Amino acid sequence: MSIAHQIYPHLPLWARLVAVNVRGYYLRRSRYDADTERLVEEVLERDRWSEGDWERWKANRLSYILHRAATRVPYYRDRWAERRRKGDRSSWEYLENWDVLEKQDLRALNSRFVADDCAPSKMFCDNTSGTTGTSVSIWLTGATVKLWYAMFEARCRRWYGVSRRDRWAILGGQLVTPFAQKKPPFWVWNNGLNQLYMSAYHLAPEQTNYYLDALTKYQIQYIFGYSAAVYCLAQEALKQGRSDIKLNVAITNAEPLYDHQREAIETAFSCPVRETYGMAEIAAAASECENGRLHIWSDAGVIEIEPGSIDANQSGDLICTGLVNADTPLIRYRVGDRGKSSNENCECGRTLPLLEGIDGRTDDILYSPEGRTCSHVHLVMGGNLPIREAQIIQKSLTNVKVLYAPVKGFNESTIETVRERIYSRMGKVNVSFEEVPQVPRTSNGKFRAVVCELSSAERLLLDKVNYDGTGL
Repeated sequence: MSIAHQIYPHLPLWARLVAVNVRGYYLRRSRYDADTERLVEEVLERDRWSEGDWERWKANRLSYILHRAATRVPYYRDRWAERRRKGDRSSWEYLENWDVLEKQDLRALNSRFVADDCAPSKMFCDNTSGTTGTSVSIWLTGATVKLWYAMFEARCRRWYGVSRRDRWAILGGQLVTPFAQKKPPFWVWNNGLNQLYMSAYHLAPEQTNYYLDALTKYQIQYIFGYSAAVYCLAQEALKQGRSDIKLNVAITNAEPLYDHQREAIETAFSCPVRETYGMAEIAAAASECENGRLHIWSDAGVIEIEPGSIDANQSGDLICTGLVNADTPLIRYRVGDRGKSSNENCECGRTLPLLEGIDGRTDDILYSPEGRTCSHVHLVMGGNLPIREAQIIQKSLTNVKVLYAPVKGFNESTIETVRERIYSRMGKVNVSFEEVPQVPRTSNGKFRAVVCELSSAERLLLDKVNYDGTGL
């Protein structure tokens, strides 16, 4: 943690506001310049390229990325040298010949992923949230930062009829308010980015109404944030019967968006909800069009889906090769998420390929006592149960724990309903229940509906068993 981050929580409110706005203007200058609109228009034009145009562009860009990684990035250069010493003569010009990059290798040898003709001290550094382990640092040049934010502006704003110039709110994991603070404001207004940054950490039931008041006070036009956090606001708005908050769009990120969440958000804020997918490593991205289909950004990265089950209809691990950042290139990187591809075309007219959806992190896939993978276990909480939020935790192959925050109408029959639904997806496991005021968030403020606490070794073995079809 930087010195600035250590000092910030101890500053008085006026000083925190000054610090946030200084930071906001710095970020605006770093992300946008006179070329931004041109870059945005180029991105929007690529959305409707022909298949041939995309194939030629991706072939050229991927060839450059692979060549640069193999010859100028110490980690990859060493790996290829080691393979040559062992007699491997396969060409690094073909993506399929590259090893899969695991997250633990990226963490352990982080600095060796920066190209040797770059100076990290002159680059921007971004960090992953470190949800399941130590965070990873990614270095980017100024040009890469501006290109990435132009892509974000095009596909996470312009697709939805809004722009960075509109007044917007974000619900995220930055501690803009001291963690121990119990009274509002739980947010700061950032003039530099025209942004109301709202803390996801303080979104407790008894404080949600303050957040809703802030949306009206600051005349927010659209909101961007964690799916569960935006859903929490929507629940409170519906509970109170509020009709004074009308947004142009609600844009979710960082967590899967479930049907019941979408329905509540749309109803509460009288606006469409659009799901997006991305990561700090910028190895891949996707966003939802007006037809409700999730489009992969072909110019952001190549996504391969590695089978994790013998059932072809199930999701697999996302293996991603970034095409934006050539200075900290990530080749065939297992990002830790699971999804399923689609060969369909979308009626919106964009030629970007489709994802059926992001099912969640690999850690969120549970297993039956027989070792069978159990996806979509979060669905057991659907159907208007009297539960504000819940988390299903697999402690072992035969033991599952459910944390739940009840609302009016909750009783023993609710528990039995959840238990039977878990049985229907996982088989006869032991299910225990614990009432909590709020499901704990991760260190970055994210909500996880399903958590698998099996060890990495256990999960790898089970995934192999499922893929081979041999059984336990």
